[in-house]
Amino acid sequence: MPTSTTVPPGTDLPDPGTPQVTDAPDPRRWLALAVIAVAQLMIVLDVSIVNIAIPDAGADLGISPANIQWVVTAYTLSFGGLLLLGGRVADFMGRKRAFLIGLLGFAAASGLGGLAPNQELLFAARALQGGFAALLAPAALSLLAVTFTESKERARAFAVFGAVSGGGAAIGLLLGGVLTEYASWRWTLGVNVPISIATALLAVVLVRESRASGDRHFDIPGVLLSTTGLVSLVYGFSKAAEEGVGWADPVTLTLLGAAAVLLVSFVLYERRAAHPLLPLRVVLDRNRGGSYAVFLLVGAGLFAMFLFLTFYFQETLGYTPLESGFAFLPFSGGIIIGAGVVSQLLPRIGPRPLIVVGLALSVVGMLWLTRIGETSAFVTTVLPAEIALSFGMAMVFVPTSSTALLGVEEHDAGVASAILNTAQQVGGSLGLALLNTFFASAVADRLVADPAAGPAAALVHGYHVAFVWAAVFLALALVIGAAMIRARRDELPSELVLAA
Repeated sequence: MPTSTTVPPGTDLPDPGTPQVTDAPDPRRWLALAVIAVAQLMIVLDVSIVNIAIPDAGADLGISPANIQWVVTAYTLSFGGLLLLGGRVADFMGRKRAFLIGLLGFAAASGLGGLAPNQELLFAARALQGGFAALLAPAALSLLAVTFTESKERARAFAVFGAVSGGGAAIGLLLGGVLTEYASWRWTLGVNVPISIATALLAVVLVRESRASGDRHFDIPGVLLSTTGLVSLVYGFSKAAEEGVGWADPVTLTLLGAAAVLLVSFVLYERRAAHPLLPLRVVLDRNRGGSYAVFLLVGAGLFAMFLFLTFYFQETLGYTPLESGFAFLPFSGGIIIGAGVVSQLLPRIGPRPLIVVGLALSVVGMLWLTRIGETSAFVTTVLPAEIALSFGMAMVFVPTSSTALLGVEEHDAGVASAILNTAQQVGGSLGLALLNTFFASAVADRLVADPAAGPAAALVHGYHVAFVWAAVFLALALVIGAAMIRARRDELPSELVLAA
């Protein structure tokens, strides 16, 4: 899954008691960049590489259709829910130390998932992966910022970092297909173990430590309220998809009610907290709030598209895992090419026209996927949709990453950037859970209404329903983007490095 990373200029002041980057450039800084880029590649790659393996993993461990989305959701929900806290911990613990802990923890969680004998342990391992990724990702960004202090070198460093982020999804799709087809789905997780350990050993030698100064309080109540609220919400959606449960079941209603109470309590607490996890002044700005809402809804639609297309390719069209990986390449390629073009257009056109056109194109692409059938040709049904979605998303990711930092104070720049990534991950978690519920209900209803059509036809109908609702999310993002994002081209931050 492509990600968008926004990197603000400037960094926190170093802690005098910690080994620091001096005024003289680090002679090993470009080697350190390679180490940090490998860590970022693993984080980005880990969603797409596992996506290709989900059908095989589900069949091997007997995971039900209602629960299969937890292979992805457990990771994204943990990652998104803990990302803000992870950034604070990395700043105050020491970025190199957090980087090393994140790498080794990610390796351990990946190994545990690769050896999982049942779905419960696999889901738990994926959640652990997301938690360590939430520590690793902000530590990597901060280390780059403190390692490269000269503006031109920093731009080059983050350009490399962004290219890794953009290309990671494509690499993950192909590698996931190769490992699943010629080894086992378990190796899509196990491959992280040697890479993480080797990267950690190199980081000990090549990466310098740095630490932020100032207030070091952590908003633990905020973390607990937000994380438990989001888990309750996603689990409530998932329970509604289970056979014999549904939306009116007491368990579903209890989970959704608890989620509402917890999330409302989180917002009320953040308004009064002395050291809030989510400073409301950052999200209540019109342009920034609109940007976060757009990313939330885009994540909800896009993550689900990847999951359902994976099943369509392998379960309906009979593609091998490797063929599925190649089938997604036009999307990844379109994102990379489109981002380069949009980066050139943004200073001339401004963000709002690009966002509106991009989301409109994405809605068209998502609705085009409702043309798929049991024996559809890839070139005439899926390929046009992938191209429309990829260029549309490029037109959204790049300008929205800019408007998310518009007018933010320097001391809030880090949290503003983290909120954007959090919105995408949380949106992906919620969208997967909700659309999987709609998908499962649609399949069950079609089997009852027209049993003669068969399971394959019912699955295709379910995919259509999921894609329609994903298009609704993108259309809602279009309305919000058009109404709320009013930034002009001359108002954009001048030193942002954007990666789609």
